[in-house]
Amino acid sequence: MEKVMNMIKPKPNPQQLLRDWQRRLRQECRNIERQIRDIQREEKNVQKAIKDAAKRNDMVSAKSLAMEIVRSRRTVNRLYENKAQLNSISMHLGESVAIARTVGHLSKSAEVMKLVNNLMKAPEVAVTMQEFSKEMTKVGVIEEFVNDALDNALDSEDIEEETEEEVDKVLTAIAGETAAQLPEAVRKEKMKQPAQPAAQEEEAIAEGVDDEEELEEIRARLAKVRS
Repeated sequence: MEKVMNMIKPKPNPQQLLRDWQRRLRQECRNIERQIRDIQREEKNVQKAIKDAAKRNDMVSAKSLAMEIVRSRRTVNRLYENKAQLNSISMHLGESVAIARTVGHLSKSAEVMKLVNNLMKAPEVAVTMQEFSKEMTKVGVIEEFVNDALDNALDSEDIEEETEEEVDKVLTAIAGETAAQLPEAVRKEKMKQPAQPAAQEEEAIAEGVDDEEELEEIRARLAKVRS
C-alpha cells in the first residue's frame, strides 16, 4: 500500500524544495555564527588567565592556555569555511532551480555534490549534510557517494609542526610585555619549554595556578563551545 501511495504522491515542486533547503541552510549558518560568538567570548576569559599566569611567572600554564586559544582559532576558521560552503550550496541550488524551470526537472550539480561531500566531514554540520545528501540524491541533484575522511588525517603531521610556532605567537601577543619583564634566562627557558605529556602538563598547571578550579572551568567551557 505504501508503495502505491508513493507512486501517486505528487513530486515535490523544485521551488518548494529550494525554499526548504535554503531555509535550513540559513539556520545552519545562524548556528555557526552563534558558535563562533561563544568561542570568541570564552577566548577573552582565557586571554585574561594567560596574563595572570604570566604575572606569576607560570609560563607552563600560560603556554597550555595559549594552546587552547590556537585550537579555538582553528575551529573558528573552520567554521567560517563551513559557513562559506553552505552559502555556496544555496547559490548553486538557486541556479539548479532556474535551469529546472526550462528543462522541467532538477539536474545534477557537480558543485553541490562536491560541497556536500566536503561538509559531511565537518562535525558541526555532518548530520545535516547527511540528510541533505539523501534528499538531493532522491531528486537527482547529486549522486550517491561514499564519504572519505582520509584527507583531513593526512594533514595532521603538518598541523602539529605549525602548532609550536602559533603558540609562541599567541603568548607574545597576549603576555609579551609581562613575559619581557622576566629575567632573560628565565624567560627563554620558560617560553621554549617543550610540551609535556598530558598528565604531567595538567599536574604542572594545577601546581602553578592559585585558583585551579576557575582555570579548569575556563578550559572546560572553551572546549565545550568548540565541540
